[in-house]
Amino acid sequence: MKWVGAIFIALLLSCQTASADRVEQAFASGRFLEAAELARAEGGADNYARAARALLADAVASGRPTVERLDEAEAMARQAVALDPKHPEGRLQLAIALSLKSREMSTREALDSGYGGMSRDLAEAVIEDDPDNVYAHGFMAVWNIEVVRRGGAIGSAFMGASMRKARNHYVQAIETGQADPSLHWQYARALAALNARKYESDIEMCLERAMTTQAETALAELMQARARSFQLYVRTHSRKDIERAAEVLL
Repeated sequence: MKWVGAIFIALLLSCQTASADRVEQAFASGRFLEAAELARAEGGADNYARAARALLADAVASGRPTVERLDEAEAMARQAVALDPKHPEGRLQLAIALSLKSREMSTREALDSGYGGMSRDLAEAVIEDDPDNVYAHGFMAVWNIEVVRRGGAIGSAFMGASMRKARNHYVQAIETGQADPSLHWQYARALAALNARKYESDIEMCLERAMTTQAETALAELMQARARSFQLYVRTHSRKDIERAAEVLL
């Protein structure tokens, strides 16, 4: 009867793979809420993390994430981490959700929430376990710039953020060979919000990378389009206009 058990296990794994494929196909084509529902229905740490990723993708694609959508994504990520505390995707999606929630807060509110430190610790733990995780490095590159911009010298020192760390994480993300248009766009946007004049050449370089790197998902294509639009904006607007626009873009 051993062969019966082996067949059952093989069928189970086949069903799980087919389900994961449907989730990934929906996500890649930009049907983010469908992907989230499919993943949520399947359950388990992997699928809860996929659901969180899809919900966050929907939030980013909208341009102005709602609190409800971010809360939903955070809840899915927390479920993934509750089932598997070292789940890399679960921890990273939780870090992103917390970071996005802090964007609408004042500097004081963000500091009081503790979201900045929690998101940093989650992403750094992922990198410790997986030194070549391109998305964790990309997140930390932008995280450092955002803390420098919002916290100034004192806040940056308190949170352990710096432009040197931001650049190191960006370089490490590129060196994995897996950086996509989204990563380059987010880094360019963060630099532009910080100081559009000082980082003018780096912003231009990153925007070019965003536009020329192959986009393999609908989300990457959207980020590529935003990079293209922003490049035109940068070339025709003042430094202050550029910085104000970059602050609210995703």
